[in-house]
Amino acid sequence: MSNPRLLLDAGNARLKWAVVDDQRWLAQGVAEYSDLTELAKWLEPVTHACMASVARDADEKQLADMLASRNIVLQRLAAAPQFADVRNCYQDPARLGVDRWMALIAARERTQTAVLVVSAGTAMTVDALSAQGDFLGGLIVPGLRLMRQALQQGTAGVGEVGAAALEPFPVSTATAVASGTLLALCGAIRLQHARLAARAGDVPACLITGGDAAALLPALDLTAEFVPTLILEGIERVTREHDTS
Repeated sequence: MSNPRLLLDAGNARLKWAVVDDQRWLAQGVAEYSDLTELAKWLEPVTHACMASVARDADEKQLADMLASRNIVLQRLAAAPQFADVRNCYQDPARLGVDRWMALIAARERTQTAVLVVSAGTAMTVDALSAQGDFLGGLIVPGLRLMRQALQQGTAGVGEVGAAALEPFPVSTATAVASGTLLALCGAIRLQHARLAARAGDVPACLITGGDAAALLPALDLTAEFVPTLILEGIERVTREHDTS
């Protein structure tokens, strides 16, 4: 019997969603919290939703209210000490961001090798997962927009960056900011990739997701796979486990 389930990756800036039924992805999309009309079109057959949220309270409440008005049961996911063979080695496992935890679970589904998991959104996280399934730890740094806003607000003479291109030796303020912020993020990824390689004794895989991934990939001089649905894939994996338990 068909039992479509709604998956919600509620980020700081945008909502990613998918409707799945027995591992079949029926629909998916990206929405602004101010416009959920496309998502609403797919809610009629849905009775349950699972959400991994780092959204603002007001945005999360808007989603919850919309689902409640349609009698859709909402399950909020959280990080756990372990899922399958993925072990959460955070100092306090419950405080690991649920989006990071879902991405790690999805990464483990994709590869059994050591893997660096990068989520480039409002903030960028760079998380290391061992070949044995241990989450070794990770970085959190401001994303491109936050870095550029900090420069604009904290220094004089830095205006809008706009569509300034990446340059090896920038000769304007706009390109200096655009290139500097982009390469700062790439540097964090490359350094953690090298550290994980040294620990693993092999070249780790690298998976990247998030709104800034498209900007980072051309500047990142290592092999990385862009997986825009990575967090949703982790949510789907967790809900599948719950369905069979």
